[in-house]
Amino acid sequence: MLNVLRLSSGAALCLALLSGCGQARQAGPAAAAEKLPVKIVLVTMFERGAVEGDTPGEFQFWKERRELDQEFALPHAHHDLYYNADSQILGLITGVGTAKAAASTMALGLDPRFDLTQAYWLVAGIAGIDPEDASIGSAVWSAYLVDGDLGHEIDVREVPEDWDVGYFARRTQKPFDPDKPEPNGEMFLINEQLRDWAFNLTESVVLPDLPGLAATRNEYTNHPNARKPPFVLKGGHIAALTFWHGAMMNDWANRWVSYWSEGRTDMVTSAMEETGTYLSIEYLHNSGLVDKNRFMVLRAGSNYTMQPPGIGAAENLLRENEGYAGMEASLESLYLVGSVVIDELLSNWPLYSVTTPYPGMLETTD
Repeated sequence: MLNVLRLSSGAALCLALLSGCGQARQAGPAAAAEKLPVKIVLVTMFERGAVEGDTPGEFQFWKERRELDQEFALPHAHHDLYYNADSQILGLITGVGTAKAAASTMALGLDPRFDLTQAYWLVAGIAGIDPEDASIGSAVWSAYLVDGDLGHEIDVREVPEDWDVGYFARRTQKPFDPDKPEPNGEMFLINEQLRDWAFNLTESVVLPDLPGLAATRNEYTNHPNARKPPFVLKGGHIAALTFWHGAMMNDWANRWVSYWSEGRTDMVTSAMEETGTYLSIEYLHNSGLVDKNRFMVLRAGSNYTMQPPGIGAAENLLRENEGYAGMEASLESLYLVGSVVIDELLSNWPLYSVTTPYPGMLETTD
């Protein structure tokens, strides 16, 4: 059966691409009826082994607890898809990094087997978290997605004397030049009202304070928020392929996010994929295949983005590479917080299928 699915999906995709998305979508009622309806696309980036039954990565809790038991081959992307016909949740594992995330999202968006026109997209992944803002295990809703790779760079040993970093925006003259162009891939601002609605819905969720978290967070004696039990908050997100770490890089990332967001936010979480994922969503939206206003980003802190006092940046990074202190807690937080939003969407689908939620929506529709 799996081989048949692979053949049929590949052939169908080729037909859609060759004939053009517009023509494929106008194939008539029979073709439209064959598409599987999708209410939620759950976007994760990696799984550490099997999709169930072993040490979990980002996808496994969702696969097991949401019973995503129908598998669809996706040979033209990183990983196969998983679907529940009752809830109409579709699970995607994009692969780690901007390129894989963009390619996998585009592959799904062009797949003629699924109707994604009303779908909500929930990115649910682990991240580095700034100890200035929050603790490991905390869950963060983001609307400002800033790219940490797109720019000019000169080795710091060769920069002019009045520069403190060697990284600066394209089409500018110096680091953090106020005379910068409009963002062209450097930043994406997604639906803030949907972000705020999701945050308001989940800000009181009690997150797991698992054994071992306190010992790690208590090392951050200069950062009160880092020492709190996990909680839900809002904040900016930076996506960069380089796994950076340390106080100086942390300072740069905060300045970079603030720079592109015009001071509206700074960096709270750091990962790799969002700017690639959302760019594909924008292109698919322009083709009428998805609604970019239904895209949400939820990241939970698996590790801090800088070292605590008394430890070097390299030492702390290598220590974290042996195993993130907040990995298990962050995966649980993602599921708990994300599930509140998913359950609300599903339980009131007749409303949310036609109206994207915003803060105070239910009060105004009563």
